[in-house]
Amino acid sequence: MFVLKTKTPTAVACSNCFQLFKILKRNQSSEVQPCFHQNHHLTSSDPTTKCNVPIPTNSEIYCHGRLLHTIQMAQLYNDSKTFVDKKLKYKPAVTLEKFNVLMQETEDRPTRKQLQDFVNDYFEDGNELEAWTPPDWTPHPQFVDNIIDPNYRKWALDLNNLWTNLTRKMIVDVKNNPDQYSIVYVPNGLVIPGGRFTEFYYWDTYWIVRGLLLSEMYETVRGILLNFLSMVSQYGFVPNGGRVYYLERSQPPLLTPMVLSYYEATNDIDFLQSHICLLEKEFNFWVKNRTVEVYKGGKKYKLARYFAPSSGPRPESYSEDYNSAAFLPTQLEKEDLYMDLKSAAESGWDFSSRWFITNKTNQGNISSIHTRYIIPVDLNAFIYWNAKILSQFYEILQNYEKSVQYSEIAEYWLEAVTAVLWHSDLGIWLDYDIRNNIRRDYFYPSNLAPLWTECYDKKSVNKVARSVIQYLDDSNIMVNFLGGLPASLEMTGQQWDRPNAWPPLQIIAIQGLNRMNVPEASDIAKELAKNWVYSNFKGFHDSNEMFEKYDAENPGRYGSGGEYIVQAGFGWTNGVIMELLNTYGKELQCSDKDICDLTEPIKQNGLDK
Repeated sequence: MFVLKTKTPTAVACSNCFQLFKILKRNQSSEVQPCFHQNHHLTSSDPTTKCNVPIPTNSEIYCHGRLLHTIQMAQLYNDSKTFVDKKLKYKPAVTLEKFNVLMQETEDRPTRKQLQDFVNDYFEDGNELEAWTPPDWTPHPQFVDNIIDPNYRKWALDLNNLWTNLTRKMIVDVKNNPDQYSIVYVPNGLVIPGGRFTEFYYWDTYWIVRGLLLSEMYETVRGILLNFLSMVSQYGFVPNGGRVYYLERSQPPLLTPMVLSYYEATNDIDFLQSHICLLEKEFNFWVKNRTVEVYKGGKKYKLARYFAPSSGPRPESYSEDYNSAAFLPTQLEKEDLYMDLKSAAESGWDFSSRWFITNKTNQGNISSIHTRYIIPVDLNAFIYWNAKILSQFYEILQNYEKSVQYSEIAEYWLEAVTAVLWHSDLGIWLDYDIRNNIRRDYFYPSNLAPLWTECYDKKSVNKVARSVIQYLDDSNIMVNFLGGLPASLEMTGQQWDRPNAWPPLQIIAIQGLNRMNVPEASDIAKELAKNWVYSNFKGFHDSNEMFEKYDAENPGRYGSGGEYIVQAGFGWTNGVIMELLNTYGKELQCSDKDICDLTEPIKQNGLDK
């Protein structure tokens, strides 16, 4: 329980800023002026930008170049990520020199064994992170006491315990010798997702933060936010993840909502005042580098897309990308494919039919990906939300001019989202294909994202609710998928398609429906929450694991497909379940007698818990 600080905050203005953003509505367009004169390493005008790291020779090993290509194409490991996560035993220049000698001695045709020997001689497992139990972790957070079902209550305590399996701190050698690691140094503790993902990830962290706050780990969250803010300070944005090879792209922009969650839990006005400019800086990155003009109904709108303009395959999936592009006749076409693959990774949906374009449809395979040409519903809902929150923050900080500016930006984005992405005949928002100038009339849970960010006209909430409910009924989602909302209705073998159900997509839909305060929508939200909680609990009961994704058609079964086997841990899964148990814990009861075998309250030290 926190008491609002009584100190009156001073009005904040970024020290090196001129007027941040001015909405100029000319033919329904917006022109945006930046707050910061940024030194971006990624610009939309330079599609061949290499990933930028402090020491160029480091990037020649981990991001691009002959060494990376030769070793990754030899496929020494089942997972391409294994190599680029290794630590250099020696300085990059030494390693590159020895590699060049090897190539010269073998006339550029080293055997697989020679390459494996080279890697063994000059690389080793990173071991960059050490186990860390945050000092603010407690075994029994208060939210657990509101869960009436004893099975779910014990499970919530188990999930709270899992934080100590996922919390890490970096060893000091990463700070002292950053050029010998692919991991990006951050000063504070972090939470990894789990499995093969041994570094921080951007949008995963939003739901991790939500769970940590329920676990009353406020200082841990503060440190995580400071880590991300340091990334914005250094690079202008939060990268996809905490590796140098991720510095060429971001992920869905949820840092500002994370800060909102932290502020709502702590009323830490000083934190807000100290870092508001960096939140602006990230917002500016997205508006400046990820927006395009879209024409609809004779009017021009500015909307955002995912766009990662750098050359070559993804280092962590190098051979997979290279082989996907092998059939393309020109290098330019190959580079276009690489860019679209990275742009899909920036979306968090890597990969999905959502990004496929074949004959104006979402059919095809990974080589049909055209992420850059799709205006996503969820991203633009997030941009709207960021602007709305920044307006709220500036009002708290008594900078009313900035508050009004961001309110105008939010209003503009709402207008653009409604005009281009909302379809009253279907009662839903849809992605938009700017290559063919058509809507993408396919079910994806991301279609519901504007409900979550409240990016719709509040005066029409009942009408919107009726439309969305009818859309869900017409899609038969509630009838056919008892293990959660599927990522799509397409069976492609990609992990962000049917039958996989992903934690963030569930809670975006559930909370979005519930936030409308329309009884029928809230009932659907509760039903979705009940199904998802049960599916996750069944999976945990059967395997003692929490997974990154589940099977929407088989409650309790983990998901499949994609470039790697399903991963356990799992940060965002745990955070989402904690949120749902916190919201619905007084109502949900486990009725499956085969797995719900607790009938009495948990007792600790003779006390009901």
